[in-house]
Formats: sequence, structure tokens, C-alpha cells
Amino acid sequence: MTKNPFRGLPSVDELLRLANEADEQVLATSGHAAAVATARDVLEAERLRLAGGSAGLAPASLAEELVGRLAVLSAPSLRRVINATGVILQTNLGRAPLSEAAIKAMSAVARGYSNLEYDIETGARGSRHEHVRELLRRATGAEDGIVVNNNAAALFMVLQVFAQSREVIVSRGEAVEIGGGFRIPDVLRQSGAILVEVGTTNRTYARDYASALGENTAAILKVHSSNFRIVGFTASPVLSELRTVATQGEVLLFDDLGSGALLPTEQFGMAHEPMVQESLAAGADLALFSGDKLLGGPQAGIIVGRGDLVARLRSHPLARALRVDKLTIAGLNATLAAYVRGHATDEIPVWKMIAASSDGLGERAASYASADPAGTVGEARSMVGGGSIPEEGVATPVARFAVEHPTALARTLRGQDPPVIARIESEQVVVDPRTVDSTDDVYVVAALRSAIRYTNNVDLENRRDV
Repeated sequence: MTKNPFRGLPSVDELLRLANEADEQVLATSGHAAAVATARDVLEAERLRLAGGSAGLAPASLAEELVGRLAVLSAPSLRRVINATGVILQTNLGRAPLSEAAIKAMSAVARGYSNLEYDIETGARGSRHEHVRELLRRATGAEDGIVVNNNAAALFMVLQVFAQSREVIVSRGEAVEIGGGFRIPDVLRQSGAILVEVGTTNRTYARDYASALGENTAAILKVHSSNFRIVGFTASPVLSELRTVATQGEVLLFDDLGSGALLPTEQFGMAHEPMVQESLAAGADLALFSGDKLLGGPQAGIIVGRGDLVARLRSHPLARALRVDKLTIAGLNATLAAYVRGHATDEIPVWKMIAASSDGLGERAASYASADPAGTVGEARSMVGGGSIPEEGVATPVARFAVEHPTALARTLRGQDPPVIARIESEQVVVDPRTVDSTDDVYVVAALRSAIRYTNNVDLENRRDV
């Protein structure tokens, strides 16, 4: 008589008991309902395996599977990682880390109630927009400013409010993709504005804009090439020239800066990144930029410029649809305050990373390299990234690991808790200290030792199996 392979399956209760003996904490954290549902999933998967002719797993192995699944369910999907890539504004890793002041400010308003839309002095309803206006004025020199949830939203809002069903002139070389598949022509189209491209990919002159002016022209839009660079036979008018054209045509001038630089990047040995203050001084009616790039704050889209135009934006229905929450306002204010006080390079992590000295970074890179005999110290370039200062980087001493399987080592480092994200360059794993907080150095060294030992052992086992 053929033995029934399903007889050896434990019941749901038995599987839960075994799992509880293996890891009581995971089951307690998951909750009973989730544990029961997951146990049923594990048993159903085992039934399918048995039905396909596979040998059955022992109940203890099924309990381990249940514990593993519950651990994955209980762990947050958004988690802290250690950025050892050397890309300071790594978009995939959350862009700019926040300053301690910003974190403290956000935590303070998150713990309870706040005066988000309440005027404490009068006892009447207030406006969340008021919390950022004065600091935006003082940090940028603008007449006024407003904050929405990101810079793409800022551009969409400006175009819909001021150029819906009207023409906006853009250089053909600036009708770009701004990341994540979002393209300037698509944003214009969705906003209701009509795109008028002028010039060529590599050369556009002020006269091209002037020739395109018409009765239905609403604005000239300049888009900073924040994530690419065209070199060679090129030409592009400066903003002051576009101001002259806009004034003659009685149209608005918008400047999408993207990166949000408020400090001169050349003082750190990099190419000059257009600054918000420069844009306004050159005559932009509105300047738009991100909060979480070179500004070093939380994700936000910031619009600054003429007071009458910002007032129209503030009263538009989109201002509510695209508004930011109390945490963003608190973090942004703390970030802007550092600029106003003149302490940005001391307090904001992005600028602290950019300004870090090679001597200190060299010592840290050497400590990383000491994790294994395969480790050496060499020079590389840490990149700003995040759509800021394209192709610009800062020379940095890094730890290099010339291992046999660099992809496997990088993957194992990502499997640490918290994950260490390195990069592979010239078939070597590179660990860059510029983007790692120095308080994480001890952990990075330990993670490297563990990951290298693991990948070496796996490689040895694979060789024995051959």
C-alpha cells in the first residue's frame, strides 16, 4: 500500500507551536492572525511540493520556514542602509541625509500636536505656508516663496497656473528627462501648456527665443542640465539675456534649477552650480528647486520669486493638492535656518561630506582595508549625484577589495543588517568613506570581515563540489 505523503504534515497549531519554540519573539511581534495565515501558506506550499513528487520536509524545517516568512513580514520594507557608494546624493538611497537639527525639529512636531495651521497669537486658523516664508526670503533673497511636495510638482504647478493653454518656450537642448522617466515635454503637456522648442540640441541663442515670441506666449522656461552635460560645439544664453527677451516680449521667465544650491560649489574644487540667489538676481520671475538635493533638506519642491506670482500660487487649488506635511515643514525650516545663520557647512551632512578632508578620509579608508589582506587604499572620485553638478566629483581615498567574485561580495554586504551598499569599479569592490557616517565605521569593518569570510567559504565549498 502506497504511503500517503500528506500524513506527515503537521497541523496549523502544531506548526505554530514548533515555530514558537524556535523563535518566540518573531511570533509575538507578528501577531496571532498573521502567524496563523502564514502557517497556512507554508503548509499549502508544502502540499504543492508533495503533490509534485518532492520529498517532504520535516516539521522542524517547516517551522523554520514559517519563522523566516514572519520575520520578513515583520521587518519594515523601508530601512536604514549605509551608503558606501561614494555618491553623496544617491537618489535610490534617499538623497540628502538630514541634519541633526532637522531630525530634532521633525521629531518634536511628530510627538504630538503643533501649530501647523493655527495662529497662537490670535487663536484663529493660520496657514501652513507661513512657517516657511520668512526663512525662504532670508536664505534666497526672494520676495516670497512656497513649498510643494517635490520639484516636478513645483514645475507642473507653475506651468498650469501661469501657462495653461498658452505657449512656453524651451531650448531644444533643455527638453530633457529629469529622472524616473519624467520628461519636460510630458510635464508641459500634462499641465496644459504648449511646448515651443527653439534652437538645436547643442546650440541655442537669445535670438531663437525672441523669434519664437507670439501673442499666445506665456513664458520662457530655462531648465538646468542637472543630470547631464553637453560639451564641445555648444552655446546657451545666460539668464540675464533671457530676462531681456522676456521683458521685451512681456512674458514671464521661469528658471528650473533642480539642485537647489545656496552655496558656491567652486569653493570645494568643483564646477560652479547655478545658485538660487544668482537666478533671482539675474531676473527670473520664479526659480524652482528641490529640497533634498544640494539644499540638504527633506524632499520638497520650492518656488521662490516675485511676491505677486507666489501669492497666486498660494491661493490656487493645487496648493492644497500638492502641500507638504508638518514633518517636511519642520525639517525644511531647520535646514534653511542653518544657511541663514551661516552654519550650513558645519551642520548639513551634504556639505560636510563634500568638504571632508582627504587626510581624515584616508585614515578611515585604511581601517576599512584592514578588514582583509585583499584590501588596499587607493584614490577614486566621490560623485555629488542626485541630478546635481553632472560628472563632477571630489577626489577621495577609498578601500578597494580585489576579490575573486566582487559581485558576490557586494551582494553579501547588502545582506548585512543594516545593509552596506558598496560599488564595483574595475572588477574591485570599492568602499568609499566620504558617504559613510564616521560613527558607522566600526560596523562597516565588521561587515566587511564577515562578508569576505562568507564569500570565501562559499567559494571554497563550490570548488569542493566540482
